[in-house]
Amino acid sequence: MKFILRLLTWWNGQSFGTQIFTWRNGVFVGEDELGNKYYTNKDNSKRWVIFNGPIEASRISPDWHGWLHNTFDECPGTMPLKHKSWEKAHVANLSGTGAAYHPPGSILSAQSANRDYEAWQPE
Repeated sequence: MKFILRLLTWWNGQSFGTQIFTWRNGVFVGEDELGNKYYTNKDNSKRWVIFNGPIEASRISPDWHGWLHNTFDECPGTMPLKHKSWEKAHVANLSGTGAAYHPPGSILSAQSANRDYEAWQPE
């Protein structure tokens, strides 16, 4: 079953087409802390990522995102970027998961919210 999913879909991991292209043309340049692997072709005109786990763009750190989109040429795997003291660590998008942020007053919030409004009641 997993073979058929890989053959017909791209969201369950790399497709066979991507795997063959990577074998033939890919030059491995680095891996991030989540296990995502980054490749370029021989003339450095294309750059791509093979995800380790779910294919979710927010799982790419800002350093690697900049490299993938040719914002800078230095690969974060060989030359890490300098970060400012005020920068926070990268966090993947948690929307739709149990760890998603729910503000006070949200129906989905774990804490009971103080109601700062009164529901309208018809007379």
